[in-house]
Amino acid sequence: MTYDTVIATLRPLLAAEVRAELPASADEAGDLEQTVWLRLLERLGADGPPPDPAAWLTATVRSEARRRRGTTRREMPYATEPAADTTETDPEHRTLARERTRALHAAVRRLPGRCPRLIGALLSPKDLTYREIAGELGMSQGSLGPERSRCLGCLRRIMAAEVAPPVRRGKG
Repeated sequence: MTYDTVIATLRPLLAAEVRAELPASADEAGDLEQTVWLRLLERLGADGPPPDPAAWLTATVRSEARRRRGTTRREMPYATEPAADTTETDPEHRTLARERTRALHAAVRRLPGRCPRLIGALLSPKDLTYREIAGELGMSQGSLGPERSRCLGCLRRIMAAEVAPPVRRGKG
């Protein structure tokens, strides 16, 4: 059985399994499907196709949905908003904050690929949700997190190159 045949036979079963698990999950169907396809690709790369693809797919959908439900239960909203900073009225602090913001936006513009648009959407004053950002950028909500992590890593490297390294004290 070729990989294409395995994928073609599993696609309708995957859609049915995801629809069955979706009501109990706090997830979107596309995100859960994408995760299961990723698990299949990992499996194909490591061990080859599963001996019973349908049973493997059913078990994987259920375990991924269960894992995501557990994650959702552990996520808690912030109890309160942080207190307002009194330094916001100080002209020196406002000037420094504007300079930091300018430097950040300049670094974001130098990011590769779709990173400038993604980070720009995350920094937007509109406070967009992941779903809105994914729709605006034309990508799945499930791939937004990994892409964001990669972009933030690039941004971190750019910003670190512009900031002087900390001075070490003591034995060096």
